[in-house]
Amino acid sequence: MTQTKLGVCNLCEAICGLTLTIEDGAVTQIRGNEADPLSRGHICPKGVALADIYTDPDRLRRPVRRTGTGAEATWTEISWDEALDTVADGLAKAINENDKNALGIYLGNPNAHSLGSMTHGFQLIKTFKTRNKFSASSVDQIPHMYVGMLQFGHQLLLPVPDIDRTSYFLVFGANPMASNGSLMTVPDFPNRVRELKARGGRMVVFDPRRTETAKVASEHHFIRPASDAVVLMAMINTLFAEGLTDVPTYVDHVEELQRAITDFTPEYAETVSGVPAEEIRRITREFAAAPGAAAYGRIGLSTQGFGSICQWAINLLNILTGNFDRIGGVMFPEPAIDAAKNGLLSAGHFGVWRSRVRDMPEFGGELPVSCFREEIETPGAGQIKAVLTLAGNPVLSTPDGRRLSEAFAGLDFMASVDIYLNETTRHADVILPPTTALERDHYDLVFHTLAVRNTARFTPAVFAKEKDAMHDWEIFREIALRTTARIHRNTSLVQRLSERVRLSLSPTTMITLLLALGRKTSMRELRKNPAGVDLGPLRPTMPGRLHTKDKRIDLAPAPLVADLDRLRAGLPVPAEGELVLIGRRHKQDCNSWMHNSERLTRGKPRHQLLMNPADLSSRGINDGDVVRVTSRVGSVDVEVAAAEDMMRGVVSLPHGYGHQVEGIRLGNAAGVAGVSINDLTDPERLDVSGNAALSGVPVTVVALVPAEVG
Repeated sequence: MTQTKLGVCNLCEAICGLTLTIEDGAVTQIRGNEADPLSRGHICPKGVALADIYTDPDRLRRPVRRTGTGAEATWTEISWDEALDTVADGLAKAINENDKNALGIYLGNPNAHSLGSMTHGFQLIKTFKTRNKFSASSVDQIPHMYVGMLQFGHQLLLPVPDIDRTSYFLVFGANPMASNGSLMTVPDFPNRVRELKARGGRMVVFDPRRTETAKVASEHHFIRPASDAVVLMAMINTLFAEGLTDVPTYVDHVEELQRAITDFTPEYAETVSGVPAEEIRRITREFAAAPGAAAYGRIGLSTQGFGSICQWAINLLNILTGNFDRIGGVMFPEPAIDAAKNGLLSAGHFGVWRSRVRDMPEFGGELPVSCFREEIETPGAGQIKAVLTLAGNPVLSTPDGRRLSEAFAGLDFMASVDIYLNETTRHADVILPPTTALERDHYDLVFHTLAVRNTARFTPAVFAKEKDAMHDWEIFREIALRTTARIHRNTSLVQRLSERVRLSLSPTTMITLLLALGRKTSMRELRKNPAGVDLGPLRPTMPGRLHTKDKRIDLAPAPLVADLDRLRAGLPVPAEGELVLIGRRHKQDCNSWMHNSERLTRGKPRHQLLMNPADLSSRGINDGDVVRVTSRVGSVDVEVAAAEDMMRGVVSLPHGYGHQVEGIRLGNAAGVAGVSINDLTDPERLDVSGNAALSGVPVTVVALVPAEVG
C-alpha cells in the first residue's frame, strides 16, 4: 500500500515542510512540500536523508548499560524500568552525598528542534536546581541573546531580516546558502537571493572565506578573522561623520554612542581587517541610502572574542539607518506562540551566579560550556560528580574536547538521553534513547519566533512509536519524578503532585493550550491545514513589542561600551609563521551527527584543512599532504587541500568531525574521516558574554614526513 503523508524536517533552523511517500510502512521518497507557506517546497540534502535516522541500524532503540571502559567497554540492553531506576539512583546519590551542584547538565542543539524537549526538558532541569548547567548555546549564539536582553529587554527578541522585501542585504560571517539561515529561519534561501537580485537588490558579504553565500553575492570582501567588530564600528563612525543617521524617537544615548566610537575610523579598521577604508565608507553609504536594507551576522561573529560587540554593532547599523522595524529592513516576527511574551523563556539575566573555578558569569541560567571540564576536574565544594547529557556531543562540539572526554571518564556517574553511542555518550553508565522525529508530533516553538515570515504549522507523527519505546518528554518525566523521590530534601505533597501534573501533560496538549492563549490560530485550524497556516509578512511593531521597562532602546549599554576598551587593546596578532583557524559548515552536515548517513557522506570528501595555495607554497606543503595543525591546547593531523577561496593567512576545518575513538564503532562514525576542530579550540578564549571564541584561533601548520603519517 502506498501513502502520502506530510512531515517536517527538524534537523536545522529552516523547518522545511516535507511530503513523504510511504510504501508498506517504509519511506521511499521525501520531497519538499510546495504548499508550505514558509519553505515553499524547498528541501536540502539533510531533509531527503531524514528517514535514514529512523531506519539507521546504528540507532539505539532500547536503553543500554555500559560495562568496562574505553575499548574494553561492552553495552547491554536493559529494560526501561531498570535503566530509569539506575539513572535516578546515580543522580540522587551524587546530590545526596554532596549537594545539588554535584550534578552537571548539558543540553545539545537537538533539544531546540524537539517539541518534547522544549516543553519538558527545561522542567526536568528546573527540578534539580543545580547551577552547573551548560548547553550548545555558549558555543553558538549567546552574544545575540545577551545583546537582545540589553537592548530590547528579552533574550529572544532577535531582529530578523525582511529578506523577501529588502533591497540591500549586508552579511557578516554567515553562510545561509549552506545553513538555510541561523537565528533567521529562511528556508529556500537560494531562490530568495535570486528574487532579491531580480528586483534590483544587492547582497554584500564579508567573510575570510569565499563561502557558498559569498559566491552568489553581488560582492564579497575578505576580512581577517575576528576583526569584524572594528569594521562594523567604523561603519557606524561613518554614519555619524557623514550625517547618514535616521534615528527612531524611542532610542536613548545617541551622543554617548557617538563619543564612544570616535576613534574607530575606517583607516584604523583597514589596518586591522585588511578591508580598504574607502570600501568601508562606500558600503556604509550604500547601505544608508537603500530604500530598505538589512544587516545580518551569524556564526562567524558570535563565535569570536568580540561576539557581543559585533551583534551590538549589527543592531546599531540597522537602528541608526532607520532600517530597524522597517519593511525591507529588520523586524521582530509575531509567532502564534510567543515564547517571549507568554513567559515560556525568561527575559534573561547575567552574572546572578558565577562558575566555581574561573569565576565566569552565567547567562540565562547557564554557565559557559568552556568551563565544563574544570568544574568536573577541580576538587572542592560544588565539584561536579555526575553528569546528565540531553542529546548533543560536547566532546566534538565544545572547546578542548579531548580533555573534556578525559573528564567525563573520571565521573562517579553519567547518563545520556541520546539515540546514538558517540564520543560523549560512550562515557555514560546508561544511555536512554528517545523516539526520532518521524515518530512524534512536532511544532516549532523556537524557529517560528525567528522566521522571515509569520507562519504556524503542527505536524502529527508520521509513524506510531515502536512498542516499548519512549518519547523524550516521557523519559524526562520519569527521570525527574524518580530522581526527586530519592533526593533527601523536604518537598510537600502539593509540590510533588504539582510537578507530576506538569510533567504528565503531553507536548501536544500544551501546544493546544498555548495556541489558544496566543489567539492567532488554533490547533483545530492547524490540523485542518497540515501544510501550515500563513499569518502574513513581518510588520512594524515598535516600540510596543519591546520588553524594556520604558519601551525604549539603549544604544549604548554600559557593559558593551566598557568592552570597547578590550577591542582597542588590539586583536591577537599571530606570531611569526602562525595562521588563523576558522570553522565551516556544509549543507550535508548536521553539526556533529548524521555522518553515518551514506547519502550524506558520499561524494567529494569535505573533512580537509582548507589553505590558500600561497600559504602552502611558503611552507613547502603540497596539496593533499597530511599536515599537523597545532594550537595552544592541542594538535591534530589532517589532509590539506589548496583553496583559492581562503584568505591568505587563514585556514579552515569543518565543525563536528573527528569520529575515530579507540576502535569503537560509534553511531556517527561510519566512513567519515577528519578531525575535531575543537581539539584545537582554546577554552580560555571567550567573549564578554561567555560564548566560546571558536573562530580566530592562532595555529601552526607543518607537513608530516611519511614516517609520521598514520
